[in-house]
Amino acid sequence: MRKTQRVFDYLKKKRVSILLVYSLIHAFTHSFSQRDTITNYYTVENVKLPAGLRAEVGGMDFMPDGRLAACFHLGEVMTYNPKTKTWKKFAEGLHDPLGLAVVSNTEVLVMQRPELTRLKDTNNDGVADQYETVTDDFGLSGNYHEFAFGPLKDRDGNYFIALNTASNGAGIRPEIRGSYDSLGRLGRMYSCVPYRGWVMKYSPKTGKLAPFANGFRSPNGLGFDANGNLYVTDNQGDWLGTSKLYHVQKDNFYGHVASLVWKPNFPRVVPLKMPVAQLDSLRTPEAVAFPHSEIAHSPTQPLLDKTNGKFGPFAGQLFVGEMDYGRLLRVQTEEVAGQRQGFCVAFADGTGLTKGNNRLAFDKENTLWVGHNDHGWVGDEGIQRIKWTGKTPLDVANMSLTPKGFDLTFTLPVDSKTIDKTQFRCRRYYYEYHQAYGSKQFDTTAVAVKSATVSADGRRVLLVLDDLKAGYIYDLKMGDIRAANGQLLMNHAIYYTLNKLRTMEETKKEALVETYEGQQLIVGSGGGFSGAWHEYRLLENGQLYTRTSRETDFVLTKTLDNQTLEAIFKNAKAVKWKAFNQPGNVYYYVAWKKGKTETQVKWGYPDAKPATAVQKLYDDFVAKIKP
Repeated sequence: MRKTQRVFDYLKKKRVSILLVYSLIHAFTHSFSQRDTITNYYTVENVKLPAGLRAEVGGMDFMPDGRLAACFHLGEVMTYNPKTKTWKKFAEGLHDPLGLAVVSNTEVLVMQRPELTRLKDTNNDGVADQYETVTDDFGLSGNYHEFAFGPLKDRDGNYFIALNTASNGAGIRPEIRGSYDSLGRLGRMYSCVPYRGWVMKYSPKTGKLAPFANGFRSPNGLGFDANGNLYVTDNQGDWLGTSKLYHVQKDNFYGHVASLVWKPNFPRVVPLKMPVAQLDSLRTPEAVAFPHSEIAHSPTQPLLDKTNGKFGPFAGQLFVGEMDYGRLLRVQTEEVAGQRQGFCVAFADGTGLTKGNNRLAFDKENTLWVGHNDHGWVGDEGIQRIKWTGKTPLDVANMSLTPKGFDLTFTLPVDSKTIDKTQFRCRRYYYEYHQAYGSKQFDTTAVAVKSATVSADGRRVLLVLDDLKAGYIYDLKMGDIRAANGQLLMNHAIYYTLNKLRTMEETKKEALVETYEGQQLIVGSGGGFSGAWHEYRLLENGQLYTRTSRETDFVLTKTLDNQTLEAIFKNAKAVKWKAFNQPGNVYYYVAWKKGKTETQVKWGYPDAKPATAVQKLYDDFVAKIKP
């Protein structure tokens, strides 16, 4: 936009007609719009596979030496050297393997239908010569739909797996593994042997596989977030009005009723005959719902972006595979009233990514590899990899709930001229919890956007809505929003699953800080690839509050002692406060506020330094409040 203004001023000085000026400006912006597409930021390339391989990818992981290990539907485990672009068969003869975890350059764990298997190459020839059963302590009825997913390793070395329910589209075999329970045989998707519909935890120390959580239908994906929280996807069907991402905790029930028969001490009743309201009261709701046909049909593996910004501005978020669309899903959750909830948005639309996005893995170069599968349903075969070009797209980096609406953080500063409440359309709805397959959207209601306020740095837009109600998906559509440099918004739809409202205590705390009448010092920093930010607010009464781009509520960190408080405020009062706004990609800021009057100094450009007293105030403050 600055470049456009300079062109405009120059032509005016040269007395070029206004009509011609605007024609040139239109041509400039139209040209920018035409070439500003997702492929400027992310590119996709196909990985050539061996001739004759049925390339339905069930699992992928990278070995320490950089080789890719991948398992395929017909039982092969292959390794691929990206440097030489050569494939080698590591193992074969497995039964429908749908997950893989590398242990070392010579050892791989594979989740095949009947067991978790260890494959070992003992003579370093690149081929596994030992096949060992790690655990098979779960039931098999012979039903075609009893898939097994995982393994996923936690920080303590344990492994999580997930067991699919059976389908009434086919029966069971005369010979089964495990005990049989007729109470679990009823329903469209059933669990007549243990522990179908469960997430299980395997301990290498004890060698035991233990039930962890239940209530799943088709949990085709397990992953951890940056804090070690376990997330599992599940697919739309009976008892799932739409596909979901669950924050999975021990002993919780997540909604699909068939698996309840294997829950310890559960009454000997037919779960299907229990009142829906009672079942609903037992279940833990999803952290994120994926509105069916709006954004997803069949989500797969969640994968944490731990590239520290080397894959673009979404570090610390989850990417989730999607089978039926040529896209991934990008997810971020936050804790509200003790429960995880958050947003989802499309990723990689228009890059050339195909369907069947079943498995994800980052390599050492921070390229995202995507393994495709169709497994007899909608999808594709093959392997692709997504590379970041180094340029930052304009997109919503974060969507956080406030007491009155939502706080949107963008990857780049937005042009404030393109922001007003008419650029945002919001509606809400929910999917009914019931036995039937899927659900329509219920109680679809337009929610008026009362205001849209841009932050001083242009990175955040605070939306105030007419009404907020728990138990709904908030479907937000955005208009022609542009970055300050003219870049176009890549995604115009984002979906927030609102399970819990901000509590009254949180609301009061927010109001306390924002409406505090006394003096307060505000210190913060942010930017970089991720657009993340961190802010401190020190009140005159000594209370120190913090908030971040991930947790936007103010949190009372501590109360400073009088000596420290007086020293900080003495330095602040000595500053000759004058507004200064020169943020770079990475920025720092200090503000002095009393009541509604605030003076902010923000810097970041190498050639735009703040006053020495401000820099000293910032450095001294950070040093004093460190734990």
